[in-house]
Amino acid sequence: MNNYTLASNWPDFADSFQLGTPTGIGIDSNQNIFIFHRAGRKWPLDGSMYKTRIAAKTILLLDSDNGKIINSWGDNLFIMPHGLTVDPNNNIWVTDVGLHQVFKFNSDGELLMTLGKAIIPGNDSTHFNLPTDVAVTKAGSFYVSDGYGNSRVVKFSATGQYLFEWGVKGDKKGEFNLPHAIELDNMENVYIADRENNRIQAFTSTGKFIKQWTNESFGKISSVVFERKHRNFLAVDYFISSLDTVFSSAIILFNKEGDFLTRFGEKDGVKCWYHNIAVDNQGNIYITDILGDKIKKFIKLPVD
Repeated sequence: MNNYTLASNWPDFADSFQLGTPTGIGIDSNQNIFIFHRAGRKWPLDGSMYKTRIAAKTILLLDSDNGKIINSWGDNLFIMPHGLTVDPNNNIWVTDVGLHQVFKFNSDGELLMTLGKAIIPGNDSTHFNLPTDVAVTKAGSFYVSDGYGNSRVVKFSATGQYLFEWGVKGDKKGEFNLPHAIELDNMENVYIADRENNRIQAFTSTGKFIKQWTNESFGKISSVVFERKHRNFLAVDYFISSLDTVFSSAIILFNKEGDFLTRFGEKDGVKCWYHNIAVDNQGNIYITDILGDKIKKFIKLPVD
């Protein structure tokens, strides 16, 4: 069932480049990899948040084959990078949990849209509270998982007009305890990585609950992605010890019905924390590891 191998010497960064904590990842139509990283900035453990913007370039474009940097931008724009999504038109959407904002850029880094009020959290149609991720439909409307502060999902029109929302904090069906990532399938149903509830929830495009995926083997679900070629789903989870220390992460494979198939990518004695996942059109998997500040590529092997 596990037909993947970890790529060696990928990505291929110059010796002078230092990757920061990589939180967001996405793939464009050319199968190149976009990375959203925090440069040298770390998550504030005391609960406070930075006020200044990161001077370094926080968005990287990598060649998927060799992992070399093709382009980079995003300097002096962000406080605390989180999610990154590439839409069907190769626009780049990112969320900043320090600014409480969502941004849309074209692939060259030109700002096209901003939602939310900078450094002002809220729980209405014009504010977010530490938003985590974005998913975009073929027609351009989009969903935002407004996760750490509000535990809701908000839908907007292609022009950024508020349409509707659903979700409150809780563990019942349709409730969330930190909606950490969001994905659409080929029918544009909505899948939420409900992190602290150790599950994935599926909804229609109007927010009607369809089903939830749970399993005793799941840790905290950080991200979920729909693999369009084979119509499977993949997710990443992580486990915390009794001392609140992350010690293990894995990739979880589901079939298109959401049945749990297997988990892989763990390695004995190697601590990791998988935060986000993406899949290219060959089925290769890309992972951001925020414990080791690494990006990993798992190459899909041919089936015998």
